[in-house]
Amino acid sequence: MAGLLGALLLMAAGLSSTPAAAASRAARPLGRLVPAPASVAPGGSPYTITSSTPIRVDAAAGAEGRRIAGYLADVLRPSTGYALPVGPDGSGGIRLRLSGGTRLGDEGYRLVSGRGAITVTAHRPAGLFHGVQTLRQLLPASVEKRTRQQGPWQVAGGTITDTPRYAYRGAMLDVSRHFFTVAQVERYIDQLALYKINKLHLHLSDDQGWRIAIDSWPRLATYGGQTQVGGGKGGYYSKADYRQIVRYAASRYLEVVPEIDTPGHTNAALASYASLNCDGVAPPLYTGTDVGFSSLCVPKDVTYKLLDDVVRELSAMTPGRYIHVGGDEAHSTPHADYVTFMDKAQAIVAKYGKTVMGWHQLTGARPVAGAVAQYWGTEGNEAEVVAAAKAGTRLVMSPANRAYLDMKYDAATKLGLDWAGLVDVDKSYAWDPETFITGLPSGSVLGVEAPLWSETLTTSADIEYMAFPRLPGIAEIGWSPASTHSWPDYRSRLAEQGPRLAALGVNFYRSPVVPWE
Repeated sequence: MAGLLGALLLMAAGLSSTPAAAASRAARPLGRLVPAPASVAPGGSPYTITSSTPIRVDAAAGAEGRRIAGYLADVLRPSTGYALPVGPDGSGGIRLRLSGGTRLGDEGYRLVSGRGAITVTAHRPAGLFHGVQTLRQLLPASVEKRTRQQGPWQVAGGTITDTPRYAYRGAMLDVSRHFFTVAQVERYIDQLALYKINKLHLHLSDDQGWRIAIDSWPRLATYGGQTQVGGGKGGYYSKADYRQIVRYAASRYLEVVPEIDTPGHTNAALASYASLNCDGVAPPLYTGTDVGFSSLCVPKDVTYKLLDDVVRELSAMTPGRYIHVGGDEAHSTPHADYVTFMDKAQAIVAKYGKTVMGWHQLTGARPVAGAVAQYWGTEGNEAEVVAAAKAGTRLVMSPANRAYLDMKYDAATKLGLDWAGLVDVDKSYAWDPETFITGLPSGSVLGVEAPLWSETLTTSADIEYMAFPRLPGIAEIGWSPASTHSWPDYRSRLAEQGPRLAALGVNFYRSPVVPWE
């Protein structure tokens, strides 16, 4: 009887350890990451995280290194059930180290995995953080869950040496058409960090709502922020709220790029203060989705008093280098007035020590030295953009028919818009920032950004459905060498991200062009 019972138990154990389950617990191949790493040299024994594994931080990494180690421990402890104590550097375990060498740059890292240890080395703390994101992806997807899961927790042996293609790798969230809370923005920041995004562009003002408190013009937020598309209650960030977002983004090595869209897309401001209107009459608040009908009054001095105060207060709260002044779809502003306004707006941004960004219509005015234009066109044949680039204006590439995350995936997609076409995951991945615009001079691309406009989005689930799985592809275009970009290979690596996104609770779109695991 005892022998029969033992046989039955062995059979049950065999049934529970299916080939699929066994494969899910095996070490993932070293290069199966999104974004693809610059260099992978697999080989040697895997490293297994166990109950006795420590996380070690060398003295050179300082307080930032210890904070990153604590972040890693917070990710790993719930699913592994291990203590993973954080302590000083030594032999064995997971080791985080800063080196004096500069070859890895500000964001690069080297990860070495072997039988005795995993060592992540970087020149700057941002590189350590990006290396930690790679380590997460090298572990089974179940490591992302917040309850204890079955191991083993293995990382394949070998070396990854990784540096980004572009310095600017952004994602934009429109909080003006619909307002999103601090907690919702922080959730999105965590999702962006996994894919090594390093800029969060917040679209803080538009016709439908002004979302940031300005002490010198309080009605912008208290009156102009009280509605949104469809007439909902809207909302705005207090200065404490905004500083919290900035701090949280910085803890994930994202720089916040605030945008105040001008001189068009300004109905919320015009409704808040009658003096901003050329006729002195404030229009009603707006809850629709049309564009191009509003404009600040370019001849009035009060317009530049407003802009100076807003940029001054916003700059004081924003440690990052950029202030985005918008400049798109200013159809109600005569061209000569547009040029005049942009001259003055750029001077105000420079006055407060910031670098000006604007949508690519800025190139139809007079971009100042150092200005950055964000390209959102679809054709890639804009002569004024090429001329500005040849004159030294750098570009952040966000072609709407590739990088706009609010475009519908297909005709049946319930959320989103389709004015730039239907954009499934394969189309979103199939472009090169260097060649999308014909005649663009070499070296003019600063990076890429994936904007997410919110006319149709009201919840975090909506944000996630439109951003994922397209955002990881834009992240790869921005991080990985062009030589690694291959749709068949990326398609299979993206498929492997499905269980990880599910474990994180991300409401992603299961595109039929991807063979999801």
